[in-house]
Amino acid sequence: MSLTDVGRVEDLDSFHTWLMTAVKRGPVAVITGKNGDMDTVGSAVALASSHPHLMACGLHLGRVAKRMVEHHRAPFRKLNHNHRSWPVDLAGIVVVDAAAESQTGLSLPDVPKCILDHHATNEWNLGENDIALRWEVKATTELVADYLFRYSESSLTPQVCEFLLAGLITDTGRFRHANHGSFSTAGSLIKHSNIDYQSFIQFIEEETISPSERGAILRGMNRAELTEAGPWSLVRTRCGTLEGKVASLLSSIGADAVVVTRQRDGQTRLTVRAPRSSVNHGLHLGEIMAEVASNIGGDGGGHDGAAGWSGSADPVAAESAFIDAVARTKRKK
Repeated sequence: MSLTDVGRVEDLDSFHTWLMTAVKRGPVAVITGKNGDMDTVGSAVALASSHPHLMACGLHLGRVAKRMVEHHRAPFRKLNHNHRSWPVDLAGIVVVDAAAESQTGLSLPDVPKCILDHHATNEWNLGENDIALRWEVKATTELVADYLFRYSESSLTPQVCEFLLAGLITDTGRFRHANHGSFSTAGSLIKHSNIDYQSFIQFIEEETISPSERGAILRGMNRAELTEAGPWSLVRTRCGTLEGKVASLLSSIGADAVVVTRQRDGQTRLTVRAPRSSVNHGLHLGEIMAEVASNIGGDGGGHDGAAGWSGSADPVAAESAFIDAVARTKRKK
């Protein structure tokens, strides 16, 4: 067993002790990141299945996550931005797939908390009763799967395995950004639950897009421009919806990175993608987005090849801050 494996086993043991102590005192909320993507929702739903005192909850369900929750009728409580009515006997919270409290979109209660995350950035302030497991994995569902295989294998029903696998598939970009650990976890989940992978991936990829959304995607593609940012070439555009889809489509044309800007209700959001070749040459989008947030406010972070920022800054200012940060990033040979 490697030192990394030993450290992860110790992490899981510590987490299990913390969690079992908490559920003995009362209910524990398993809170998702506010973007509601499949990794955060899959992690929350799967973990919550391991004990009746756990409840998955969060602000939003993304498209794939919503389909999965509805398909399996999974217990997930949607909260609103002004949510304050936490149970009086709430014993703790587990936050999955969020690098900061602001990334939950909620004002969290003053109870012991545990953070399960895999982002490169970290802005949590932990107290003496708090713990964090931050692993260098490609999806938080890998961490949750390891925990359930070790401590609650009976929870790994076919439905729970599908939630975990869906989070892994989507957060690795259909395994384009996967590593050996991602494939190992995926293989274990498929074998354990006897998932028909071909049918399952077809279900994951079946995304209903309305004519108006299809038009928005095409307009976003049509607005795309190539920009030089120091030693890097960027494709930039603006889009009113499905910016992640637009970014993924544009990332295949060969530029070093893609940035898609969206503004709605006074809020600006940047969605950025980069191929593995750019990451290998020194471009880390999660760190760059954290730098953008530090410079102009808002909330930013993510992975090396996929990240985001959101805030109240003007779209032009936000996009310029991102381009400037990229331009100052040295390109490794």
